[in-house]
Amino acid sequence: MRYSTDNTAEPEYNPFDAPVPGQSLTDEPGNYPWEHSPKNVDLEETLEMVWSRITTPEALEELVRMFDAGVPIEAVARVITFTGFTEGEFTPDLGLMMVEPLMEMLTAIAMRAGIEDVKISLTDISNKEFKKNMSELKFANQKAKEEGNTIDAESEEVPQEVRGLLARTGE
Repeated sequence: MRYSTDNTAEPEYNPFDAPVPGQSLTDEPGNYPWEHSPKNVDLEETLEMVWSRITTPEALEELVRMFDAGVPIEAVARVITFTGFTEGEFTPDLGLMMVEPLMEMLTAIAMRAGIEDVKISLTDISNKEFKKNMSELKFANQKAKEEGNTIDAESEEVPQEVRGLLARTGE
């Protein structure tokens, strides 16, 4: 295994670790929960079932922790709907119909918990700015290490290398 600079293990790529082309056509149908009839087909019943599951004390504690850490409500709603589909609870179209009411439920939980900075969307502007600033800082630190200097997080200017897609590495 290779190790990256951020101390996380990175699996090596193996081109032969993949299914044989056409293998899915030889599998027995009905092996997966989503290949059967869904357990719920009514939107209101499905939302009640999800509400009862996310309002357990353990689930509420986890949700509040995630929202407090800055996880967007849309991301949690997408995970819940995708998991429900893969477990055979409901169909994908019912999952899409329940995203908006589910996001409203999750927003109510976050507001009730008193979380002030709740991120609603995956495309939240403040989140993008933070990621952009962090990537610029990482790039600047890497460049400074190459030059033998260091850059603090408080520095205002971040050097940026302007290059085109076809520029050579030595330019």
